[in-house]
Amino acid sequence: MKFFKLKWISLFMVLVMGIFSSSTIFAAKQHLTIGVPQDPQNWDPMDTFRMAWSAIATSVFEGLVERDLDMEIKPALAESWEAVTAEKRIRFHLRKGVKFHSGHDFKADSVKYTFDRLLAKDSKSPQKGNYSAITEVKIIDDYTVDFMLKEIDPVLIVKLSGYGGVIVPKAYIEEKGEDHFDSYPVGTGPFKVVQYVRDQKVELERFNGYWKKPIAKLEKVTFRIIPEPSTRLAELQTGNIDIMTHVPVSQSDTIAADKNLELVKVDSPTVYSLRFNTDQKPTDNVKVREAIGLAIDIDTIIETVLKGYARRINSFQSKLSFGYDPSLPIRTYNPKRAKQLLKEAGYDFNQTLIMRSTASDTTFKEIAQAAQLYLKQVGIKTKFETVETNVFYSDMIPHGKAGQIYRFGWGGWTLDFDNTAYLLYHKGEHWNPDFYDEEVERLLSMERSTMDQKIRKDAFNKLNKRLYELVPEIPLYQRVDVLGVSKRVKNYRAPVDGRQRLEAVYMAK
Repeated sequence: MKFFKLKWISLFMVLVMGIFSSSTIFAAKQHLTIGVPQDPQNWDPMDTFRMAWSAIATSVFEGLVERDLDMEIKPALAESWEAVTAEKRIRFHLRKGVKFHSGHDFKADSVKYTFDRLLAKDSKSPQKGNYSAITEVKIIDDYTVDFMLKEIDPVLIVKLSGYGGVIVPKAYIEEKGEDHFDSYPVGTGPFKVVQYVRDQKVELERFNGYWKKPIAKLEKVTFRIIPEPSTRLAELQTGNIDIMTHVPVSQSDTIAADKNLELVKVDSPTVYSLRFNTDQKPTDNVKVREAIGLAIDIDTIIETVLKGYARRINSFQSKLSFGYDPSLPIRTYNPKRAKQLLKEAGYDFNQTLIMRSTASDTTFKEIAQAAQLYLKQVGIKTKFETVETNVFYSDMIPHGKAGQIYRFGWGGWTLDFDNTAYLLYHKGEHWNPDFYDEEVERLLSMERSTMDQKIRKDAFNKLNKRLYELVPEIPLYQRVDVLGVSKRVKNYRAPVDGRQRLEAVYMAK
C-alpha cells in the first residue's frame, strides 16, 4: 500500500513539475525584437524587390503557395492546383475561410486584382518581368481561378510563393487607396502590421484570425531598423533586441564568446558582384572588364575581410541555384594578364573610375578598399563613393547612374537562375539599363520555353559560358549569413533565403 502511495505521489509531482515548467516558459513575455539594417521603404509588394522588405513581409503577406524553411513548396492560399500544359493554363482552387487583417474575405477577386495591377501596361513594378508569362487571371467562381499563360514558365509556381506573387486585398486598397496601402499594409499572414515608423521600427501583432492552426506563439514582433552594425550589436548584448541579422564578420567572434548569445550561420542564396555599366567608357570594353576581374584577389578578400564566411562563385548565382555549373572555371588572380589586357584595350591610365556602393553595407566598404588597392597595382585608379540605399536601388542602378563599377547584391530567392538571369540580362528590365547580347537573349528564351529541366540546364550552362566571355560583372561570392541570437529565443531557425518565419518561435525566461 505504501509503495502505491509513493508511486502516485511521484507521478503527481512529475505532472506538477511539467505543468510548472511549461507555464514558466510560456509565462515569459512573448515579444520578440529583431534588429535589421534596412527599412522596407514601401509595403506594396508590387513596388519592391528588396530582401529588407521580404524579411519582414513574409510574416504579413502570403501567396497562393508558400515555401517553408526546408525550401519545400506547399499549398497556402490555394489548397491545390493543376496545370493544363496544352492550353497553357493553371487552375488554382482557393482556400475558404481566410480573412485579410482588415476583416475582408479572401476570394478570387483579390487574386485577379493582384495580378491585374502588377501586369498593367503602365505598371513600372520591378516585379513585372517575373510574371510576364501570365496574360490573364480568369475568375471561375469565388474560390477558383485560371492563370492563362502566353508561354510556359517553369519557375512560376515558385515565384507565386513570394514578393510580387503575394495576394493583396482588393476591397481594402480600393477603399483606402494605394498611397495608404504603402504605409498601412494588409495581408493574410500570421502577423499583422500595427505600427510602422519609417526608418525606425515595424511592429507586428499576432493575427488571431489566422487560418492556419496552431496560430503563432509570439504575441508581438518588433523589427527595429538599426543601420549601424555596432549599434545593433550593443542592443543585442544589452538584451534590447533578441536577434541581430546581418552580423558583420568582424563582430562574429564577439557574439560567439558571449554566454548569453548564439552565433548562427546559414548558407544563403544571396550573391554579390562588382557590376559594370557596359554603356560607359572604359567599362564598355570587355577587355577592361576582364582585366578588372583578374586584378582583384577575391580568394584573399574572402579569407581576410570576410574571415571565410563566404563561398567563391563562378557565375552570378549561388551554388544552391538550379543552373549553377560547377565545371565553369573561376577567374583567378592574375595581375600580369590584367596588365596585358589593359594594354590591348588602349586603356587611359590617367582616368579615374567611379566605384559605388550603399552606405549601409560596412562590410562591402572594406571589400571595396581592398579592391582599390589591387586595382592600383595594375594602374587602375578608382574613387569609391557610398550612396543612400533607397536612392542607389530605386534611382541610380535602374537609370544607369551607379558608376562604371558598382556593388550589386542579388537574393536569388527562387533558387533557380531564371530569376536572376532574366531580370539582370534581358534587355529593358528594371535592373538592366544597359546590357544587351543577342545570344544571351536566345538562351534566356530557350530556358523559359520548356518544362524539361535537362533542356533548361543545357541552356543555363551555355548562358553561363556566354556571360563568362562578356563579363557584365565580376562574380565575387555567395554570402554565408551570420546572425546573433539570444539564448532566450527558442525554436528559431535562420532562413536560407532571409525571409523570417516566426510562427514556431517563443521566448523563454
